[in-house]
Amino acid sequence: MSDQKENTGYLEGQLLLAMPAMGDPRFERAVIFICAHSEDGAMGLVINRPTDQISFPDLLTQLAIEVKQPRTDVLVHAGGPVETTRGFVLHTADYVQDSSLVVSDSIVLTATVDILKAIAQNKGPRHSLLALGYAGWGPGQLDAEIQANGWLSLKADEDLVFEAPPAAKWDMAMGRLGVDVSLLSSDVGHA
Repeated sequence: MSDQKENTGYLEGQLLLAMPAMGDPRFERAVIFICAHSEDGAMGLVINRPTDQISFPDLLTQLAIEVKQPRTDVLVHAGGPVETTRGFVLHTADYVQDSSLVVSDSIVLTATVDILKAIAQNKGPRHSLLALGYAGWGPGQLDAEIQANGWLSLKADEDLVFEAPPAAKWDMAMGRLGVDVSLLSSDVGHA
């Protein structure tokens, strides 16, 4: 299944890495997991921006999800500037609901209250990343940004998505591409 998606030129299941010349402070050093990409546009989650705006236990309270001892180790990420009150859970494929979007062989996206309950009770997927909001692009927009050298892409893997510390993900991903970030300049086009 993933080989077929890779051959289409679309970036589902890939990571986007913001280039220093991006120019949009909302995406400075962003690492975005692309959940959907087609001729109609693209959607992804920023996976390296934990937010201190709300904690997981507070989110559960706001959603009226009652759990006796909710986990306190779950980070809530700022997933992007679109629909910032809508929650998404990117997770391993060992937990799939009917409403889940299977993005790759190992990574799935679910946006239901049930998965939050399961995570709170330690009955959810092996690894997960909770995000509020998402990054979205209209038809052809992401492709144009890539052509303008705004983004690099890299095949996603569980370790980088779920295990790496959020603050280290951009540097680690650039390193996997063999890019020396000290040589990257935000002054593209200037000699």
